[in-house]
Amino acid sequence: MATRISITPAEALQRGPADAAVRFLRPGELRLDALPPLSLYVHFPWCERKCPYCDFNSHAPDGAIPEAEYLDALCADLEASLPLVWGRRVHTVFIGGGTPSLLTPAGLDRLLGDLRARLPIDADAEITLEANPGSAEAAKFRAFRASGVNRLSVGIQSFDDRYLKPLGRIHSGDEARRAVEAATAVFDNVNLDLMFALPGQSLDDCLRDVDTALGFGTRHLSLYHLTVEPNTVYAKYPPALPDEDLAADMQDGIAERLSAAGFDNYEISAWAKPGSAARHNLNYWTFGDYLGIGAGAHGKLSFPERITRQARLKQPQSFMEAARRGDACAESGDVATAALPGEFMMNALRLRDGVPTALFTERTGLPLARLAHGIDAACARGLLDPTPGRLRATDLGRRFLNDLQALFLD
Repeated sequence: MATRISITPAEALQRGPADAAVRFLRPGELRLDALPPLSLYVHFPWCERKCPYCDFNSHAPDGAIPEAEYLDALCADLEASLPLVWGRRVHTVFIGGGTPSLLTPAGLDRLLGDLRARLPIDADAEITLEANPGSAEAAKFRAFRASGVNRLSVGIQSFDDRYLKPLGRIHSGDEARRAVEAATAVFDNVNLDLMFALPGQSLDDCLRDVDTALGFGTRHLSLYHLTVEPNTVYAKYPPALPDEDLAADMQDGIAERLSAAGFDNYEISAWAKPGSAARHNLNYWTFGDYLGIGAGAHGKLSFPERITRQARLKQPQSFMEAARRGDACAESGDVATAALPGEFMMNALRLRDGVPTALFTERTGLPLARLAHGIDAACARGLLDPTPGRLRATDLGRRFLNDLQALFLD
């Protein structure tokens, strides 16, 4: 008669066929057998105006933007960083901000030329530029495409003037529509950023924004719940936001609309048609590497025996001065081994399909046993799928993602 053997969810996951590469290391030992894919993030720190909800490193310029000086600083920052990534190919490039579409066409062309001259960027690399819907920027889209940008991410937030004004956006709903039309006429790969649970927003108005976005035929949408972040104008002067029940109804309505339109909610805030997921962001969520250059940029770089995080100086003028000296990093240090499980899971659990269990060891150099306590606790609460060979949140876990991620923090 066969004997039934009881095992914990963590042991079951560890026995999955995809986990054959797991190695058991001494406490504190970290060793990567292969480095993860490398992306490049370039930060442009200026906006025409600072939005009251925004906690990103963005600044309204005092006069003209010092484009040439900033491009010089980006080049110097990159050159100082090259020894950290020597010989590694770059698979994706993301130019974010701020509002990088404020760059002149000549400035963007120079930037991409400087990057290509110093880094081995894949011929088919995804190169994303963030853009605002202002008419002056939309007029540049064709030039941006000619320079090598092949993915445009447009910060719409809403198509309704009633909600754009309290958000501090400088474009109108009509300008947003014209910008999307201009973008889709030039780019095959366009993302639209929308926000919901806006001050005074109704469920019908929220879904009308989604329907408008769908009408343009774009294949990727990002839907963000407006939250009040520290150190913003909204934190000091909080607006009246929809209550939790109404916000939940909005989220459910968005899911219903986008699923019916053939979109996959592949990441907690990202929806895409098949084959159109953002490759750059997927590299973040699967704990890949990224070199960050520019004011306030963050980076994560792996080496055989350590994983390092960096942060650049945030103030544009301070960054430019430091970059000329080859010293633009405000912070640089190795990630503590005890913090790696939490960092990995904070990213991986955002993905609807999760990641193979073997990826944890591949990207952190640690055995899956380091996750055992969190896995058992999460499975017991129904937040983590116990299917062997994969780390994936359940539907309940995705709804209470913060609670699930907290179980893996050191």
